[in-house]
Amino acid sequence: MKNLTTKKIVLTIATTLAVGIAANAMAKNTPEEDAIKYRQGAFTMIGHHFGPMAAMVKGKMEFDAEAFTKNAEAVAALSQFPIHGFIEGSYEGETDAKKEIAENMDDFTEKMETFKIEAANLAKVAADGGDLAALKPAFGKVGQSCKACHTDYREKN
Repeated sequence: MKNLTTKKIVLTIATTLAVGIAANAMAKNTPEEDAIKYRQGAFTMIGHHFGPMAAMVKGKMEFDAEAFTKNAEAVAALSQFPIHGFIEGSYEGETDAKKEIAENMDDFTEKMETFKIEAANLAKVAADGGDLAALKPAFGKVGQSCKACHTDYREKN
């Protein structure tokens, strides 16, 4: 009797998983929805690493050179990804991206490239053992590059 109950439980779980997987496959996102999720995920990760550095720069958190360097390197690596999530038609729906991105893609791409360059520079300064005084200007340039896009191309600043 116990084996029969166990088999029923296993069969129920397997059936539930199969139905869930099938339902998920049928409810696929559009490429535009996937692009939005992709770039939002990248920006979320960037923010996760940018936040502690900002706290250190502002004196709200004790400066930790090793943590700062790891976060700067992460931001530099992650800065490569968001641009791939800005595809045609992905400026409507659950996004703060303005439609003007599509109309001004060259300017937008240039601003994203500046962000990548400044993030890489910050990571280099941090890896070279820069103290907080040396890191602040490089950090400020990364922040300015973020703001440049947010000002022109983001609904909520």
